[in-house]
Amino acid sequence: MRELIVEADGGSRGNPGPAGYGAVVIDAATGETLAEAAEYLGVTTNNVAEYSGLVAGLRAARDLDPTATVRVRMDSKLVVEQMSGRWQIKHPAMRPLAAQARSILPADQVTYEWIPRAENKHADRLANEAMDAGKRGEQWSPSQSTADLDAGAAGSAPRKGRGELRDQPPPARSETTPASTTDAQGSLAAPGSVAPLKGRGELRDQPPPARSQTTSASTPHTNDIRAARNVASEAPAAAGGAPPDLGTPTTLVLLRHGETPLTPQKRFSGSGGSNPPLSDTGRHQADRVATALAARGTVQDIISSPLARCRETAAIVAARLGLDVRIEDGLRETDFGAWEGLTFAEVRERYPDDMSAWLSSPDAEPTGGGESFEAVAHRVAAARDKLLAAHTGRTVLVVSHVTPIKTLVRLALGAPPEALFRMELSAASLSVVAYYGDGNASVRLLNETSALR
Repeated sequence: MRELIVEADGGSRGNPGPAGYGAVVIDAATGETLAEAAEYLGVTTNNVAEYSGLVAGLRAARDLDPTATVRVRMDSKLVVEQMSGRWQIKHPAMRPLAAQARSILPADQVTYEWIPRAENKHADRLANEAMDAGKRGEQWSPSQSTADLDAGAAGSAPRKGRGELRDQPPPARSETTPASTTDAQGSLAAPGSVAPLKGRGELRDQPPPARSQTTSASTPHTNDIRAARNVASEAPAAAGGAPPDLGTPTTLVLLRHGETPLTPQKRFSGSGGSNPPLSDTGRHQADRVATALAARGTVQDIISSPLARCRETAAIVAARLGLDVRIEDGLRETDFGAWEGLTFAEVRERYPDDMSAWLSSPDAEPTGGGESFEAVAHRVAAARDKLLAAHTGRTVLVVSHVTPIKTLVRLALGAPPEALFRMELSAASLSVVAYYGDGNASVRLLNETSALR
């Protein structure tokens, strides 16, 4: 499936003040600029301008290819977090714009990513061009825009950020760069107007603008660099790299339930089996963990798998912490099908081919219609996203099972499915994953059992 990148920005010189937005649609594979949009909005706020840029960019992407997946990249943490569902939209002026943005494309086609201002130069310059045009009583003219050239030029100095310094006078135009040619009445561009581009920015229906000798056009080399950055932005942060300061993370404290009678026998015990309760040992383990968590005093909410052993573990901890327990079905253990209640050796003996396939492929299901690791990963990821949206910035105790907890750790690390077989997770152990506002995650603890000693 084709992937498009939407980079959008908006600013207000005064907040509220004269405002405008800019948006650009880029081919993720080639780095080629496919469309630009910009508009002067009159007097409004910075946030309204940023949301307006998002709406224009999504519309442009939809018009190019309504079936494409779209990755939105913005330097507005507010818009990215709100559109990702992790922050509530409290301001009444923002809600209609957010609803408008969500209605343009199906939600499963669009993802959101925060980027630094320096990586959003193209959209930023479009927004500035629109505001400069509005100041002159003109509309933004796509035929006279140099935003793509400026953003791609080697060694070009970055323009100011989202609006903090946009009240400075606009830079002088070079003699070879013509001024905008709008009508004398200064009529504004229609909302959401888009300039589709061909090649390196030339308008399909208008001649390219004159270029000064010192301004280099966007080149295939520039597009290659941009495409490489698009790919790199999807990869995890480099090892040892500190995440940007994005405020308080949402922290999931992952507690595996205490022992059941099946645990020491190492039998498959999933969501399709006998649903055993905790053993006496398991209840003692839960009590010890509850004491340790109470001493730390950081847990604010408790979420549990619906299975009995997790509910019981969560209830013991909740009684100590004075909190309620909410159930999340997506945190249940894998359904192991016909393997439920059997040991690994017994499954290997009875279903050798199915066991071999299960160990070698995340898409393989246990005998008898159980769940594959891939299916569990999708379910757990959906449950994680719900938790992050509902508990932004809080510390949440998640009481679950081996596979869901290992899956959350694996996804946080960006590790392959076979990593599930390379982690040890003891009964009543604690693991911790912190999730930041830019979508990155940090594994802070794995299989900690000091409370049991």
